[in-house]
This record gives sequence, C-alpha cells and structure tokens, in this order.
Amino acid sequence: MAGKVKTFKIHTLQDTQRFAQKLAPLLRPKDIILLRGDLGLGKTTLTRAIIHEIGLKDEEVPSPTFTLLQTYDTKCGPLYHFDFYRIRKPEEVYELGIEDAYAYGITLIEWGEKMGPLEPVKRALIIDMSMDKEKRIFKVQSDNLSWQNRIQEL
Repeated sequence: MAGKVKTFKIHTLQDTQRFAQKLAPLLRPKDIILLRGDLGLGKTTLTRAIIHEIGLKDEEVPSPTFTLLQTYDTKCGPLYHFDFYRIRKPEEVYELGIEDAYAYGITLIEWGEKMGPLEPVKRALIIDMSMDKEKRIFKVQSDNLSWQNRIQEL
C-alpha cells in the first residue's frame, strides 16, 4: 500500500455510526471497500451503518456470514455486501457474481483478505480494523487515486 493511512479511534457504536455518516456520501458506483480484521471488530456493524446512511434507514441488514451475499437497491445503485469468512478457496468468489458487483454497484467485502491474490487492493478502499485496549482502530487507506482524494474528506 503506497497510499496515505488515515487512522480513526472508535470508542463507541455512535463513533462507528459517525464514521459511516462521513463515508456513505463519498460512495459511488463501482467502488469497492475491503473490511479486514478479527472477529468482533465491527465489520458488519460498520457495513450496516453505511447501508442505513445511503438511504435505507429502515432496512434490516443481516450479516451475510451464512448466505455470503446480501444485495440492496440504493439511491446510488445496487450495493453488494459480501462476507467471505466461510470461503475455503479464493476462486469461490466468482461463483457469487463478484465481477458483476465490481462492474455495476458499490461492493462492501467483509474478510477481503480471504480472497488472497484475488483481493482487489489496487481499486479498493481498505479499512483495517484492530483493537487497542478498549477502543477500536480503523486504519483507512487506498492506492486508488480517486479514493486517496476522497479519504481526505473523512
């Protein structure tokens, strides 16, 4: 990763929601967001908050841990929410229609690191999540010039 890293300290659920409020208006069709980090760090919580901020406030947003994919029609076009926690081989992502997601919608991927060499790091906004004492740390970065410019607005 050559892009600048911007770090956010997340103490509460409200902090996660505020982060989503800043990120959601920056999203465009064909954007990819990779959410990385251990279990329980807030990947689904952040995704849920982003989906609500895009205009689906009343939408139930289940974790796609078992279904692997949930789709939503938003004012920005289709949004694809993938969860790759359960995939065994990176190639399995093609069976889920990930190429269509890249081409037409906003793509949010939990556990993107499980994609191995298929992870679209050059195109994506990457949010690495970790824990530091009692707060979560979101490290946001991208090699993509469009994302690098938008990261400054966060």
